[in-house]
Amino acid sequence: MSLNQGFRADFEGQIAKLKSEKVYKTLNHLDSPQAARVQMEGRGEVLILSSNNYLGLCAEPEIVRAGIDGLERYGAGTASVRFICGTYTIHRELEQALAAFVGCDASMSFVSAWNANEALTATVIEEGDFVASDELNHASIIDSMRLAKAIKKCTTAVFKHGNIDDLVARLQAAKGARRRLIWTDGIFSMEGAIAKLPRLLQVARDHDAVLIVDDSHATGVLGATGRGTAEHFGVVGEVDIITSTLGKALGGAAGGFVAGPAAVCDILTQRSRPQLFSNALPPTVAASALASVRFVQAHPERVTALRENAAWFRNALRDAGLKPLDGETPIVPIIVGETADAIRMSEMLLEQGIFVTGFGFPVVPHGTARLRCQVSASHTRADLEYAVRSIRDVAARVGIAR
Repeated sequence: MSLNQGFRADFEGQIAKLKSEKVYKTLNHLDSPQAARVQMEGRGEVLILSSNNYLGLCAEPEIVRAGIDGLERYGAGTASVRFICGTYTIHRELEQALAAFVGCDASMSFVSAWNANEALTATVIEEGDFVASDELNHASIIDSMRLAKAIKKCTTAVFKHGNIDDLVARLQAAKGARRRLIWTDGIFSMEGAIAKLPRLLQVARDHDAVLIVDDSHATGVLGATGRGTAEHFGVVGEVDIITSTLGKALGGAAGGFVAGPAAVCDILTQRSRPQLFSNALPPTVAASALASVRFVQAHPERVTALRENAAWFRNALRDAGLKPLDGETPIVPIIVGETADAIRMSEMLLEQGIFVTGFGFPVVPHGTARLRCQVSASHTRADLEYAVRSIRDVAARVGIAR
């Protein structure tokens, strides 16, 4: 039976419109492990400047080997949800290591960080609770709050990005709430900005609120040893709940986790729908993620190299007449303005052998389209120098550089 013709035509029209407006996204297929340079189908070797592979661990031999060993020992998948027969000893080892790494009592792993965020909000929130979220939080946090509001009839609010006064006003307006929770990213993925964690912690204490930090872009990135936003500010162990991913700096495979009080993780085991009704994290992924945590702990110099690369790259872009957003993270956005220009620059750079993604509406607000450059510890200085020269050339051709 063929798909309803009108239904299909509607989507074909939407796609045609995206193409005519020059904002259609094209998928590029890689044919080698994620690294500073990869083999791209139809293009040969390409310099990657848009990956979350911050520490270069995706192809680190001992991490790949750990995944292979996990595959051979535990098999390809769990074939079940965790409480039935899908929990393996490697899950326990990984969760213990993750909890210790981020400074919490316990952790619970999920098949993705999206699932972790979705599970947390909808599970711990009850009717009469209040949740405040930074306006630039990740889409997974936004959707988790929408889901929780629909299921539990809690009250939610969005405060202006990084605006502590606005957050305080929202909390004061909700002083009659049963419980108050504050959601924030550790590093905001489109800006590269770092949350004002010490001030947020103080606000949480002053208003008897629970602070939740999604550290997906900060785990393995911030802090002297990569323990995240809390280590960056010297407050490891003080954040109530941390969520994060295994799919970025920690090897880039898949998976996410919630870390916090043991009782919170236990209630997620008892009640969170994403783990009650979905298979557990594949053991091979858990094994490689565990090896990644141990690698980061043993090699803090990799975190230092990342920080130095990011600082050099940001300064070199400025020296080249470009205007990257200020920051201390390896996310280095160059504001272009129009979505079509950002996508055009991305395409032009790919012709020069550099893969960097242009982002525009609806991912970011109208008029703030950007090239989001992402630096890795595995980039050589020659890689970054070539990238700066190419971006400067393309920016001049598009008309956004001096």
